[in-house]
Amino acid sequence: MTLLSQDTLRGFGAIGEGMSMQIAGDSRRILWIAHEGPPKNFSAVDVSDPRTPKVICQTELPHNNMRSNSLEVCGNLMAVAYQVSVPGQQPAGIEIFDISTPETPRSISFYDTSGPHSRGVHCLWFVDGEYIHASSGSADFMPRHPRDDQFYQIIDVRDPTRPHEVGRWWYPGTRKGDVAPPPARVRPQPMENLRGPDAFRLHNANVYPERPDRAYIGYIDGGAFVLDISDKSDPRVVSSWNPHPPYPGFTHTVMPLLERGLLVVTDECVQDDAEDWPKLTWMIDARVETNLVPIATFPMPPVEEFGHKGGRFGSHNIHENRPGPSFRSEEIIFGCFFNAGIRIFDIKNPYRPEEIACFIPPGPAGSRVPTAQMNEIYVDDRGVIYSGDRWAGGLYTLEADI
Repeated sequence: MTLLSQDTLRGFGAIGEGMSMQIAGDSRRILWIAHEGPPKNFSAVDVSDPRTPKVICQTELPHNNMRSNSLEVCGNLMAVAYQVSVPGQQPAGIEIFDISTPETPRSISFYDTSGPHSRGVHCLWFVDGEYIHASSGSADFMPRHPRDDQFYQIIDVRDPTRPHEVGRWWYPGTRKGDVAPPPARVRPQPMENLRGPDAFRLHNANVYPERPDRAYIGYIDGGAFVLDISDKSDPRVVSSWNPHPPYPGFTHTVMPLLERGLLVVTDECVQDDAEDWPKLTWMIDARVETNLVPIATFPMPPVEEFGHKGGRFGSHNIHENRPGPSFRSEEIIFGCFFNAGIRIFDIKNPYRPEEIACFIPPGPAGSRVPTAQMNEIYVDDRGVIYSGDRWAGGLYTLEADI
């Protein structure tokens, strides 16, 4: 891979888990970026020429006890997830913007998910212009364990000025009043610690236009699920797969390769200095979708070399084959691995994924840790790679000879 540019986004280079591209009315390519935390909300970057990115908009959060970790663009609409630090705070939920003029995004609605036990929305998926699939709490959901507070919500935004919930699903036993018993904790932590590594809550929910009746969800310590959402008011489990324990939890992303009957599943590293190693990317055979079978893990550099360089080391986000101006492949996988950088894999042989390129930038100035912490990745339909550092490095644009 070759670095084309790096931009610290007006000195606020902490990038969260949201990157999404808009082709503006004047044909400019605008990359919208969610930030890791306050005080910034989101930034818009003109990447028409990836060698000279230009920040054209950057917004502030309402207060510093919240974050907008995730966003998605669909046409000239953008949905932004708001999560607060403490249950009960506001604003918590989803704000929808008209971005037809990228320099001046205009708020057109807010979907409120705040409540006494809710921190709002951590992550969302919005690719069809009709439904948002979100990891969220709500005013009427009381979790048995404080870290099990975000479940799967389906929100109808066909009228984007009036978003409303049409369906939900949660891991059985995680809500007070459930008949099912509470799940056994994978890595028990004090109950009051909302940032603890163990949780049975939703992280990602991926729904593709090619298969609109299926949701592929990562439920952290609950593992990977395939849900039938043909009736959005009543999601049903088709199958699940969970390696936790013995592995240390945090299923993050479940990406289907629909033509091949495969799933790529990532487990997020959430602790520094390899405290929760191993955090792997898995290849799952899903040709019989009711029987998910692990067949390989992606190669990783040695933990002895990377585990104690500083910061996190292990799997996190992958490029998720979204519709739109996005690179789509069932044979090439792009991922970011915190201090192990950005890595590209060839999975033509799903039983033996092979690394074919990598890029590890130096630790950026002003970071909390001495290494780069590559946190998010998006690849556009030109093959340009965009990745963000979690704490200070901002936006990296790259190209790869693959």
